[in-house]
This record gives sequence, structure tokens and C-alpha cells, in this order.
Amino acid sequence: MTIHREGYQSIGIAALLFGFINIISFTFLSGTAPMAAMVVFFITLLLFLFIVSFFRIPKRAFTTGENEVVSPADGKVVAIEEITEDEYFHDKRIQVSIFMSPANVHVNRNPISGVVQYSHYHKGKYLVAWHPKSSIENERYSVVIENTKGIVLVKQIAGALAKRICNYLTVGEEVKQGDELGFIKFGSRVDVLLPLNATINVKLNQNVLGGITVLAVLPETVTH
Repeated sequence: MTIHREGYQSIGIAALLFGFINIISFTFLSGTAPMAAMVVFFITLLLFLFIVSFFRIPKRAFTTGENEVVSPADGKVVAIEEITEDEYFHDKRIQVSIFMSPANVHVNRNPISGVVQYSHYHKGKYLVAWHPKSSIENERYSVVIENTKGIVLVKQIAGALAKRICNYLTVGEEVKQGDELGFIKFGSRVDVLLPLNATINVKLNQNVLGGITVLAVLPETVTH
């Protein structure tokens, strides 16, 4: 396991706060209330370890396949539905939504290999990530990746806690399935929009792993 580069600053700040709080605590409490000082130490240690774990990158053997759309994120499938997509395709699509809790790995990965056709940041609200309107009203980043087998739109959506979305893709860039697409800090949601004739491979409330779980299989012919 390694630590994501997006976490260096946050972990550094957390380490300084951990040290500062405990220096003050042991200075003023160790003599008169040693148990209280120990409680402060263990609570701040747990919080520090949580911050570190949030930015973890576990070692994984990624799934690859030309027709397979792998999950771009760790989390739970909270929606599988047909919607009218108005940002890029302007037609009906199947939307698979993945809710990422603060305990999940928050690296986002490319669901397919291909060329980036679209990349756009949207300012917005910070509704809870499982709210139905979060897909269109929250702060989000949308990217479209296309290859010879199909085309997929991925939305990184901020949640009530997530205040920063990082996206690493640029239009015209050729990307590889499983490589990093971006990162969202502290709880969020990722939507994957698929052609109507894609075969969905997951169920509601299923836990999925980024870069591993196959969300869907694209048809042999490209559907725009």
C-alpha cells in the first residue's frame, strides 16, 4: 500500500495538529489528569490514522477488457436507472451510480481505455452524495472516454463533505483502463453513463472495487 500524492499536504497538516494537541495535552494534563491526556492521545491518533488511510492506494491486479467497463471507484452501487443525459449525449443512457463513503479508497480510475473526447468542470452545490439531484446540481467533473467498442461518460460528484475534485484527464489524451482518472476528497459519488444496450453486470447495494469490478459489458457495435 502507498499514499496518494493528493494526501501529502493533508497528512502533513494532520501530523502537525496531532503533535501540537498532544504537546499541549501532556504539558497541562499529564501531571494532574494523566488518564485524560491518554484519552486525548488515542482519539487524536485514531483521527490521524483515519486521515492517512483515506489517501491509501492498495495494491491490486486490475481487470482489463475491450468491452468491459470496470468500476471507476470503490463504494456501493446506489442507482441503476435509465435517464435522459443532457450534458453531452442528449439522449437516453443507463446510469450506474457509486456512493463512496469516507472509509472507501478515493482514487478514481478510467473505466475503459480510449481517447478523452470531453472534459468539463461544473460548479455546484454540496448536497449529500446519495441525493438524486446531486448528479446534476452538485459540484462535479464530467469526462467522456471513447474507444472502438463504445463510449462512456464518467461524473465525479462532490458530496456534503467533499470540497475538492481532482481530475487528471485532458481532451485528446489517450488513456489506459485502470489508470488514475482523478481523486475526490472525503466522501463523494461517481456516476457512469452507458449505452442503453450495454449489459449491466452489477446490482443495487453491491459493493464494488475501483479498477476491478466489471460494471457492464459494451455491445460489439459503437452506440453514440
